[in-house]
Amino acid sequence: MNTHPKILVVGSFVMDTITSTEVFPAAGQTVLGYHYTTAPGGKGANQAMEAALLGAEVTMVGKVGTDAFGDRMIESLKSAGVDVSHVFRTDDGTSSGIGNVMITTQDGKALNNRIIVIPGANHKLTVDEVAFLENTIEDYDMVMLQFEIPMEVNCAVAEYAYRKKVPVMLNPAPIAQIPEDLMKNITYLSPNETEAAELLNCFVRNENEPVGEQAVEEIKKAMKNKGLKKLLLTLGEAGAMMIEGEKALLIPGVQGIAAVDPTAAGDSFVGAFCTAKVAGLTDAEAISFSNMIAARTVSLMGAQPSLS
Repeated sequence: MNTHPKILVVGSFVMDTITSTEVFPAAGQTVLGYHYTTAPGGKGANQAMEAALLGAEVTMVGKVGTDAFGDRMIESLKSAGVDVSHVFRTDDGTSSGIGNVMITTQDGKALNNRIIVIPGANHKLTVDEVAFLENTIEDYDMVMLQFEIPMEVNCAVAEYAYRKKVPVMLNPAPIAQIPEDLMKNITYLSPNETEAAELLNCFVRNENEPVGEQAVEEIKKAMKNKGLKKLLLTLGEAGAMMIEGEKALLIPGVQGIAAVDPTAAGDSFVGAFCTAKVAGLTDAEAISFSNMIAARTVSLMGAQPSLS
């Protein structure tokens, strides 16, 4: 077992502004909310923090603005033990990324959320700025990527990792088509069911129903056609499924959790899974562990404040 796993995260920083309300406003309508807060987030930063809090040695590479939000987001990761020495800052006035999060609740339980992300500094991260990783990426046991930074940066980092035989986890959110030169270099793809249906162009499941055998077979065929090695499909309360070759492993989720804010659930799951795999756990053990971590995350408000 690897007791000191080293993980590299190349990804986003987003300051979340979170509003809770009983109902989303319709077009042209104003409604009252009852709670507002701000919290550091961003898919990359969330996953980095989760892995660090679970004991991994984590390096974060990304970009923030030269502003107060940038200061706060860097400090948040630093306080969790993440190496932030390779976090860049803009020099052209571009602000840090912002996420406007609206959450509807009923009887204290979150029902739905809607998020608008303004990428800001995240989209200013360049291939030249991450080029140093070509010579250092072999120092890591796992690389984690997402889609809130430029696609060409993801492609470059995945290529560096592939050459050095370092496994790559890609969390394809926000949804975007995956270039062939990126797909061939990743080890794990971890979409939710909506993202999987669009990326693989196949049916996954109806709401509140299990993933059927026919759907699994369709997914396997789509994976083969795209050259995808391993699919880690997250299914919310239903748990998660690992599909690899002809094997499909479903691990049910944790039941009876009162969801308060689902904002960072997927990020905490991915961060936990990568940490568990690098530490030597089996797929089943890693997924079960990650389900528990994600369940805890949805029970608390805010992205990084809810991480374990």
